[in-house]
Amino acid sequence: MSQEYVENQIFEKVDFSKTPLLKGDYENCTFVRCSFSHSDISIIRFSECVFDTCDMSLSKITETEFQEVQFINSRLLGLQFDTCSNFLCSMNFDGCVLDFASFQWLKIKNTTWKDCQLHEVNFTDTDLTGSVFLNCDFTRAIFEKTILEKSDFRTSNNFIIDPENNRIKKARFSSSEIQGLLYKYNIFID
Repeated sequence: MSQEYVENQIFEKVDFSKTPLLKGDYENCTFVRCSFSHSDISIIRFSECVFDTCDMSLSKITETEFQEVQFINSRLLGLQFDTCSNFLCSMNFDGCVLDFASFQWLKIKNTTWKDCQLHEVNFTDTDLTGSVFLNCDFTRAIFEKTILEKSDFRTSNNFIIDPENNRIKKARFSSSEIQGLLYKYNIFID
């Protein structure tokens, strides 16, 4: 079966849940207001692509490659990033809803997350070294054996991170959200 190679294309308002995206390599492509909801985009390589105002909720992304990919104002509910390829994996998120997504076991160092909703996201065993979380909501997100060294959480909230069970050396937190680091001790900070 031949693979597509698509470069420098703009896809706008395409419903890929009805007309599947062809398997192959997509380089420097932009997807605007496209729907991938519940679709299978496995074994596709996206390199230097932008997904703007797209819905990828509950898509299958087994062995999908995301290399220098930007997600902007997109719905990524329940995406299992832990099934995508870890090879050169690099993503940034701006204004996205990622509730119930999983990044377990991924190495996504130096990732920028801006204005994202990350409710019940699984970061177990994820390497987030040097990542920046700007104004993100981590309600019920799971941090277990997560590498958060040199990460910046100063403008984010609702996280619960156990310093004894995660690597947080040189990570930055605001004093107003310090209770997220002390939650397990059942103490009150006024």
